[in-house]
Amino acid sequence: MIDLLSFLVFFLIFASFYSLTCLGLNMQWGFTGLFNVGVAGFFAIGAYTSAILTGPAYDDTILGGFGLPALVGWAGAMIAAGLAALFIGFVTLRLREDYLAITTFGIAVSIQLTALNFKTLTRGADGLYSLPKPLSGVSDSAFVDNALFLAVCVVVIAIVYVALERMMHSPWGRVLRSIREDETAAATLGKNVFGYRLQAFTIGSAIMGLTGGLYSSFVGFISPQDFLPIFTFQVYVMLIVGGSGNNLGAIVGGVVVWGIWSGSGSIIAAVLPPGLQTQGAAVRIVLIGLMLILILLFRPSGLIREKRVISEEAILDPAK
Repeated sequence: MIDLLSFLVFFLIFASFYSLTCLGLNMQWGFTGLFNVGVAGFFAIGAYTSAILTGPAYDDTILGGFGLPALVGWAGAMIAAGLAALFIGFVTLRLREDYLAITTFGIAVSIQLTALNFKTLTRGADGLYSLPKPLSGVSDSAFVDNALFLAVCVVVIAIVYVALERMMHSPWGRVLRSIREDETAAATLGKNVFGYRLQAFTIGSAIMGLTGGLYSSFVGFISPQDFLPIFTFQVYVMLIVGGSGNNLGAIVGGVVVWGIWSGSGSIIAAVLPPGLQTQGAAVRIVLIGLMLILILLFRPSGLIREKRVISEEAILDPAK
C-alpha cells in the first residue's frame, strides 16, 4: 500500500510541474494568442537559476555555492525567466504568429545548447547535482518528504491559479482576449497591443521559470537533456487536451496527459522485452498524437471549454 501511495505522490508532483507550466502557456497562447514554442527554454532558465542560487559549490564552475533558501531560488527563477522573456519579447513580439513560433523555437534550442556547452556555468552534460530539496530533513521517510513537497506544489499552483483568474477577469484580461480575437480591432480602440502582448509573454514565462525552479529542487539534478524540445510539445498537447483559455483546463490537461504518458511508459516497460524498449518508447508519442487528433476532431475546445464571460459591451470596449 505504501508503495502505491509513494508512486501516486511522485506522479502528482510531476503532474503539478506540467500543470503549472500549462498555466504559464495558457496566459500566452490560450488568452493572448502568442504562439510561443520556446517553453523548454524558459523552463531551463528557471531551473538553472534556482540550482545556482541554492546548490553547492563546484570545483569546475565560475558561479554557484550560494546555498540560499529554496524560496529565494524560486523567486530568482521567476525573475530570471521573466527578464529573459522581457528582452526576447521586446525583440520578437512584433512578428507574425508563424515567425514568432520559429523564433522562439530557435531561442529555446539555443538556450539548451548554451547549457550543454557553457560548462564553466552549467557543467555541460555532467549537470548540476546535489541540489537541496526543501523540507527533506523533516523526517526520515522519503514518502513523507515527497508528500510535503507535493503540498508545496499544490499551494503554489493554487496561488498562481487564483492570481491568473483574477487577472483574466479584470479589464486587463479582457484586453488580452480582445487582442487574441482581433488585435487590429483592439488597436483601433486605442489599446497598446504590443505592450499587452509583452506583459502576457513575460508573466507566462516567469511562471515557466518558477516551474523549472521547483523541478530542480525536487529532482536534485539537472542537465541539458531535461530541456529538449519535446517538453514544449508535451505542454502544448496538455493545454489543448485540457482546454485552451481555461486555467482549470490547463491544470486538468497536465494531469491527464502526464498520466497517459507515464502510464503507457510503464506498460511498455512491463510488456516488451529489453531489446525492444527503445522502439516501444515511440509508441507513447504515437498515442499522445492520436489522442490530440481525436480531441481536435470531437472536442476542439478541450475537456473543459473556455468560459465566455465577456459581454457584448466589453468586447467593444475591453477596458469596461
